[in-house]
Amino acid sequence: MERQRWNRDMMEQMMSLLQFFQDNGISVDRSLGTGILALLPEDPKLRMAYAMMRFMDEIPGGFMIYRAHGAEEIIYANRGLLRILRCDSWEQFQKLTGGSFRGLVHPEDLDEVEESIKRQIADSQYDLDYVEYRVICRDGTISWIEDYGHFAHGESMGDFFYVFLGDATEKKDRQRGEREEAERRYQGLIQEYDRERALINQEHLRRLEVIEGLSVNYETILYADLEQDRILPYWLSQRTVRQFGEKYQMKGLRWYLDDYVKVWVHPEDREMVIRETDPEYIRKRLLEITTYYMNYRVICGDEVQYLQLRVVNVSAGERVDQIVMGYRRVDEELQRELQQKQMLAEALENANLAIVAKNEFLSNMSHDMRTPLNAIFGYTTLAKMEITEPEALGYLERVESAGRQLLDLIDKVLEMSWIGSKEREQEEECDLCQIAREVWESFLAQATEKDLRFTLDCSDVRHSAILSDRERLRQLITYLASNAVIYTEPGGQASITLEEREDRDRPWGTYCIVVEDTGVGMDQAFLKRVFEPFARQRNSTFSGVPGVGLGLTIAKYIVDRMGGTIQVDSVAGKGSVFTVTLHLQVSTRGAAARQPEGLEQAAGQKILLVEDNEINREVETEILRGGGFSVDTAENGREAVDKVKGSAPGTYDLVLMDIQMPVMDGWQAARAIRSLEDPELAGIPIMALSANVLESDVRQSLESGMDAHLAKPLDVSQLLRELHRWTEKKNEKKNS
Repeated sequence: MERQRWNRDMMEQMMSLLQFFQDNGISVDRSLGTGILALLPEDPKLRMAYAMMRFMDEIPGGFMIYRAHGAEEIIYANRGLLRILRCDSWEQFQKLTGGSFRGLVHPEDLDEVEESIKRQIADSQYDLDYVEYRVICRDGTISWIEDYGHFAHGESMGDFFYVFLGDATEKKDRQRGEREEAERRYQGLIQEYDRERALINQEHLRRLEVIEGLSVNYETILYADLEQDRILPYWLSQRTVRQFGEKYQMKGLRWYLDDYVKVWVHPEDREMVIRETDPEYIRKRLLEITTYYMNYRVICGDEVQYLQLRVVNVSAGERVDQIVMGYRRVDEELQRELQQKQMLAEALENANLAIVAKNEFLSNMSHDMRTPLNAIFGYTTLAKMEITEPEALGYLERVESAGRQLLDLIDKVLEMSWIGSKEREQEEECDLCQIAREVWESFLAQATEKDLRFTLDCSDVRHSAILSDRERLRQLITYLASNAVIYTEPGGQASITLEEREDRDRPWGTYCIVVEDTGVGMDQAFLKRVFEPFARQRNSTFSGVPGVGLGLTIAKYIVDRMGGTIQVDSVAGKGSVFTVTLHLQVSTRGAAARQPEGLEQAAGQKILLVEDNEINREVETEILRGGGFSVDTAENGREAVDKVKGSAPGTYDLVLMDIQMPVMDGWQAARAIRSLEDPELAGIPIMALSANVLESDVRQSLESGMDAHLAKPLDVSQLLRELHRWTEKKNEKKNS
């Protein structure tokens, strides 16, 4: 009876508070604002009522107060009830319900509900009722409500109900499904529906005798004053009632928390609970957010239970001195969470296995296809050196062109493999204009053959030296330039233009890469999917152009990974303009070193070529010697290690290392060389030359101690560039 009287008094206080708001023209929405507490009289009961109202606005379920007679006017409704009815404001709620309990209940359920409430209140010792009914939400949908009501009388406000509400739609749907699955049984049970419903109501009433209070969701409710170090209980669970006594005596906050932790909290969670319930910690957290929660364990006899503590700031202004704490059991929720985490972990494991299998397949495919291609390109190169007859040279050019198309297809398929991966870009010093020039030069012969005017303009770039992923930038410009050259008819124009825009955010700069052509262009329908994988516009002129439609997809992904944007403007029959905007870090070390343009760098350099395939070894030896290198060979990694170990320092300027070899693979050999006692021998530059070109392969080469990873077929100019970059880095280390 004492507890019921306390609850009635608290509701009476809240009614008085709401009357105060009405008298002063304060809306329900505004009443929960940060400045309202300052307007309240210095009445501890009103301020306690305001704190309780603030807390009830944060509870998961619905709560409302309405007059028991007349139009049954709804005086207050929390945000939980507004969410159930799909309302965004108190005004929308008022409009939907007409501001009354009768307007809330579905018209078809109203008479039964009101009759049931009257009957239960008349029969209940504690003036309690439980009803279920439908409501029409603001969006027109119909939801089911569980209604836990308590009739009370206030001296100033007269008769009223305060009600806790929950969304029972899911429960009703589940019950309906169960009825459909067990229709025969349900048909037998429906004859006893009235009796069973009465029993259900009685069961809920018994439950309400235990959980009746601020919320059906919290088993312990506490109000605390951080400044005064006081804590006042509102509703207590069996675990905590003995700490406050049967009369709910006020305690010191710090004393209560220390005592609570020592008595109930699991030893492994005590440190966390002490830390996150410290007043200073509470102040810090609630200055950032209005409410927070934590999960922890308590020991009840031999049973371990999971609890959730929710802390809500009910202070005025920007201070944190008044809080409300709610405790509830979350065993079932955590169990579901653990099950979900396990399912996600299993899904992630399966996904990782699929990625590993995919990469392994692509790696093997690349290796097996690049190995014969290496021989094709090599023998074609050697044949072109010996054959002078124009027709035969033409045949060789066609063989080489077909091989290049196949190699391009392999590269694009492999590059698609890292789309969606979390590999970080390899940041290094590079020259943006030089990268663009290399790409331009690589397409210049093809453009000249098609009688295209193909230009490069970097005049608007003031800071060409940047820190970025050189290879990704090269790929990006290559795909855009390739698209322009391929899809421009003979006699047309194509251009690459680099622009640097003003950027105050130094050392960063904003760069635009513009690739423009007068080619076939694209219609508006195709523009919407131009960056989709395998998207190709079909027309009579270019239907036979080789390709699979992956270049622009990869270009778009590169731009996204680098945090930039790509835009395309195109008109069918007139051409296209691709504009890439990137925010790149400007190098503080000045212009990046220019790469060598000729083969004179090779003069006098001796290479140890490690290759197990006899044909590839023969072809690569001839190509390297034709480029001016002196070449020694080894058939496996073990032989290579022995040759380096047995040589005098300076004998070899470079080791070109294949990866997949018998006896000892390239990665093992590189680690063995780096472990040699002689620092000069251990420091010899090692570059992988392999048909394994996946990101994981390149990363493993670098992790094994190699300085670079080159892809087969061998490109002498690329080899020279890498040699030059390695030499520059070596000189920088010596000078630093």
